Amino acid sequence: MKVLVRSLVLFFAVSSVVPTASSGQSGWVWQNPLPQGNSLLAVAAIDPQTAVAVGGGGTILRTTDGGKSWTRQSSGTTQRLFGVSFVDAKVGTAVGWNGTIVHTTDGGETWPVQPTGTIMTLEGVSLADAQIGTAVGEGGTILRTTDGGETWTQQSGGEPLSLRAVSFVDAKTGTVVGTDLRNGVILHTSDGGETWTRHLSGEGDELSAV
Repeated sequence: MKVLVRSLVLFFAVSSVVPTASSGQSGWVWQNPLPQGNSLLAVAAIDPQTAVAVGGGGTILRTTDGGKSWTRQSSGTTQRLFGVSFVDAKVGTAVGWNGTIVHTTDGGETWPVQPTGTIMTLEGVSLADAQIGTAVGEGGTILRTTDGGETWTQQSGGEPLSLRAVSFVDAKTGTVVGTDLRNGVILHTSDGGETWTRHLSGEGDELSAV
């Protein structure tokens, strides 16, 4: 009986402080932590003041004051986002569940969804420039674009691996890391992904960033 009374007290206490539609609010409003509460899974630093973070529920946050404040952007998807890459303050790409890729050319004001032709989860992305980028993910998935994401082409070389992250230093030279469930795996290309050389890291655990 004491538990029931306490539950009723708690219910009425919460009801008395939460705004309802009749008091001018349309449903629930997120209060804390601000500006949202989904998990954040990746971040891209563009310059000392500007960065973009992505995460659960299609969350994309942007700061332009060195992280003192973050503004939530509309990503155009509710899929969990695992990776993000920017080439400058305007052009960026984020990737996530079910082959999701979203792309911006206006600093995140809009994030159109791009067709990928895959439903495999994508966990990492690296843009070499505004036109060329590579995304990697589950099942050894490696996708490459040379037209700013209008089209993404599957590359061979990933094998049945779990690929976690990718980094390109220019249009030709890049490295991917992940696991084959037994060892940490490193893939390297010097021809833009036409061929990938596989290296074992010597570590039993997966590699998740590069």
